[in-house]
Amino acid sequence: IWIALLLDSVSQPFNVGSIIRTAVALGVERVWLCGDTAPPGHPSARKTSLGTERYLALEREPASAAAAAGAARAAGFRVVAIELAADAVPLHEAPLDGDICLALGHEDRGCSAGLLAAADAVAYIPQPGRVGSLNVAAAAAIAIAETRRRTWPRA
Repeated sequence: IWIALLLDSVSQPFNVGSIIRTAVALGVERVWLCGDTAPPGHPSARKTSLGTERYLALEREPASAAAAAGAARAAGFRVVAIELAADAVPLHEAPLDGDICLALGHEDRGCSAGLLAAADAVAYIPQPGRVGSLNVAAAAAIAIAETRRRTWPRA
């Protein structure tokens, strides 16, 4: 399977760099950048990504995150937004089979309403601990790892 990402206004360069480095390590091939997502070439993003952005197809979608979701779907991806939303399903129950584009939003505001409306599914990461949210880079790592894990052969 192919895994892609859609970053919807992930504004902090260190988060973008961390997401990119994790994405490359776990076999993501393509990333759509939307809204005010920090550029991967920003010095702080490059410091965190260690230059791994060169291994990804990076596409800037200037119109909107919903347009990027449409582009991902046209490229054959199912778009799954990762968001603490009322209608979201737990990540372990999300439809992560086939080619998947995981969409993640702004550090404080999350995914835009347009992206949530355009997504094929919305999933949340269950958090039984004492805090109710994760850093966007940590959430990306968990979602990518769960998507990739499902492709591993069973013993």
